Amino acid sequence: MISASAKRRTLRARENRDGLVLLAPTLLVVLAVVVLPILWTVVLAFQRIRLIDIQRTGLFEAYTLRNFAVVLGSPGFWSSLWTTAAYAVGGTVLSLALGLVAALALRKPFRGRALLRGAMLLPYVAPVVAVAFVWEVMLSPQYGIVNDWGVRLLGWDEPIAFLTDRQAELSVLGLQIPIPVALLTVIVFEGWRYFPFAFLFLLARIQAVPHDLEEAAVVDGAAPTQRFRHIIWPQLAPVLGLLAMLRFVMNFNKFDDVYLLTGGGAGTDVASVRVYDFLTARFDVGAASAQALVLAAVLLVFLAVYLKFFAPAGEGEER
Repeated sequence: MISASAKRRTLRARENRDGLVLLAPTLLVVLAVVVLPILWTVVLAFQRIRLIDIQRTGLFEAYTLRNFAVVLGSPGFWSSLWTTAAYAVGGTVLSLALGLVAALALRKPFRGRALLRGAMLLPYVAPVVAVAFVWEVMLSPQYGIVNDWGVRLLGWDEPIAFLTDRQAELSVLGLQIPIPVALLTVIVFEGWRYFPFAFLFLLARIQAVPHDLEEAAVVDGAAPTQRFRHIIWPQLAPVLGLLAMLRFVMNFNKFDDVYLLTGGGAGTDVASVRVYDFLTARFDVGAASAQALVLAAVLLVFLAVYLKFFAPAGEGEER
């Protein structure tokens, strides 16, 4: 006779085996698409490899740290990190701010709300090549509508080359303040293009707030700002923290938006564009991989700080 405990162990082993069989396709896809490319990048980062030699390169070639010395000692490396951080922070803050405003504006029912909600998603779902081209045309100093309106309606002295001017002087109360024109332009583009990402999450969280809380606050005479501060904001703060981390990581790795708008010129030389330049301009696969690893290491530091100090703790967990 088989005991009850032995039957339970047999049933548990069968369930575990069935679970592994069901998970196997997903694990294989993750291994092929995520794990293997990462491991290959790490191997390449420690080898002196040119693009023409990559087919003849094996796993057991001579390893070296020279790629990291080339990357860390290359001109403009540290300034590119500051530019990348400014771009990531500025794009994150702007996209979250726009998403929050849009979510608050469209939370109450009104005629045409569904149409406006759908229109809010257009910047996010439209092809990046198409929207980048539209922005280039709009901001052109020769025939762009923005400069045309600025000169005719706003009194600009001359058109502004938003995508090619590295810096301009702004006079405020007799003080000349340097403005990074191209960098601010790509930050505005980033905030505009990805605010629907924040809008969707924030709108979903706002709609989950119990209406009884706001109705009780209205009965008690709370002003709209008080209702936002004491009822809505506490509900949104954890979502905003998570969205801020996600958008920061995505923006820190962003390549296509910046490259399509400015090509990394005029003070917009972010780290991901440098990876591309190492690969295509110098044909240096090892240095490009090393630059990518440095970028990943910086992101891991930011992620560790977020998880340590800002991530919401689960029930029964302590920081």
